[in-house]
Amino acid sequence: MKKERQTGEKRGEKRSGSRRREALQAAVFVLLFLAILLPVSYMVRTNGDVKDRFAGFYAEKKDSLDVVMIGSSPVFPYYAAPKLWGETGIAMYPLSTNVQRPAAMRYLMEEAEKTQSPALYIFEMRMFTMEEAGLMENMAYTRGVTDNLRYSPQRIRTIRGLVPEDDEEGRLSYYIDIMKYHTNWKMLALPSEWANMFYRHSHPLKGYTFRDEVGPQPMPLCGGMEGVLAVPKEQEAYLRELLACLKENGQEALFLVSPYGESPEEQQMFNYMAGIVEESGYAFLNMNDYYEEIGIVFEEDFADYGSHTNAVGAEKCTNFLKEYLTAHYALPDHRGDASYDSWDKSYELWKTRQDEAVRTIEERIANGDYAEIPEE
Repeated sequence: MKKERQTGEKRGEKRSGSRRREALQAAVFVLLFLAILLPVSYMVRTNGDVKDRFAGFYAEKKDSLDVVMIGSSPVFPYYAAPKLWGETGIAMYPLSTNVQRPAAMRYLMEEAEKTQSPALYIFEMRMFTMEEAGLMENMAYTRGVTDNLRYSPQRIRTIRGLVPEDDEEGRLSYYIDIMKYHTNWKMLALPSEWANMFYRHSHPLKGYTFRDEVGPQPMPLCGGMEGVLAVPKEQEAYLRELLACLKENGQEALFLVSPYGESPEEQQMFNYMAGIVEESGYAFLNMNDYYEEIGIVFEEDFADYGSHTNAVGAEKCTNFLKEYLTAHYALPDHRGDASYDSWDKSYELWKTRQDEAVRTIEERIANGDYAEIPEE
């Protein structure tokens, strides 16, 4: 009887040991699978400026950024971070996507906080005039954010905050975005995409995008207009939520509107936003109230008929922002610090590229070579 019990115990030990080995093998398999899946997922994501911008953000040294600017497409062609660096020593980086939903701002700020502790956040406010329902009709606007974040618990929270539970594509394709991009295998043949294996490689211009097209329009007459008009209720809720989050975490912020071909209704919406922001103790800077001070020329300084600046307009807007930041915030000057060598290189590259862009823009104006108006 004793012998049978011992034999049974040995068999049980063998089965237990076998289960442990199987569990270990399964864990190793999952880890190897993830080690392969994650780099491939990053590589097959659609390439372009946004992808390069976010990978560049992740490549910045921990706690090295003084300013993080968050917002839609007015951010990356309007404000030349290398120029700001070269003239002030302030390290600013844009976390910007095309047609970025205001709902994404707080999540991008939380993403930034994982690796950076900026003294100032700047939020570009143009998209707060838009109806949320219209923005959600095209979920590419949401994917521009979620599909450019590194895999992490924060990315999951962002998806849960931005993607409705009943979305027809299903949240799963957002969580595991290779399901969306699995046909992009050709990306694996691009040498440039191998740099995205870990979604972390330096951006040569610190997130800035040059534009050398010219698309003229008359200067709007509504800059500085008085009166208020309520923004869509969803956007007001997102703004108040963002302000509460900033307050809770003791973070400094500037709310900014870049100059563009705004309508009288939009100007009044910005006045409405300014009231909410300033009541919370933060600054609201509508650059449409300062056309003369900026020196902006709508007939020459825009790439696409009043929506986004070209390189000439960007230099003017960056100059204006530089003066505002140095007058209102005590931001450090890191010039001469060897750990910021990459910023010095970006500034030198920007100067070369800026000279080229200015010449191109001048030639296009002289020749009447204007940007094509996209068909609606």
